[in-house]
Amino acid sequence: MAKRPQFETDQIYHVFNRGVEKRDTYNEEADYFRFIYSLYECNDKNAVVMRDRIKERIKRNVIGPTYVNYQGPTLVNSERELLVEVIAFTLMPNHYHLIVRQLIDDGISLFMKKLGNAYVGYFNEKYKRSGMGSLFQGKFKAVHIKKDEQFIYLVWYVFTNPLDLLDKNWRNEGIKDTKEAIGYMRSYKWSSYLDCIGIKNFPSVTSRDFLMNSFDREKGIKNFIEEGVFEESRIKNNLNRAKDLILE
Repeated sequence: MAKRPQFETDQIYHVFNRGVEKRDTYNEEADYFRFIYSLYECNDKNAVVMRDRIKERIKRNVIGPTYVNYQGPTLVNSERELLVEVIAFTLMPNHYHLIVRQLIDDGISLFMKKLGNAYVGYFNEKYKRSGMGSLFQGKFKAVHIKKDEQFIYLVWYVFTNPLDLLDKNWRNEGIKDTKEAIGYMRSYKWSSYLDCIGIKNFPSVTSRDFLMNSFDREKGIKNFIEEGVFEESRIKNNLNRAKDLILE
């Protein structure tokens, strides 16, 4: 397991954590929405009281009681002082992947502390987990992304992660039905991939300019990500290039 790096401002990191004993960390759609909502609200140097912000957003009809309205670019808070740029994310049933750039000193550590407290507090209260221990496997893990090539293949890995839910052996045996696989990726809601290929999903959460420029905009990222599941040899090549960044 990679050792967590000393975070440097203006540098990019892959941040990851998994449910304790690989347990699911989202039990229903509202939980996924709440985690993604927290990605936005907790990205603030200022104090964040989630209950107050939720009441405010519901009053303004920005979100519904189960966060289902939380999709569009209307969720804007000009008073936020960002800790990180959230470049990309994917949520899986028992873990998450984030690609973030630190904007201020200690920004990643503070962001992850706020995010963890907000979501775990919500989850424990909702499912009455008092006294049941941690939800995630200790402190989050992170790897420093030092080269453009590393970034590109990490993005491929993060955005293709949902294919594990379609076929858990796809990385070793290849994709049996490419059309089905691409359709699945384009329908998987709990990721920022859709926003990157021009389908509005959770556009307020991520800062995508660096990613878009790295892949030559929406068409470039769609081609790179999706063509990377066409052939078994290409899958193995991409995985090999990302192997030191994925913390598995």
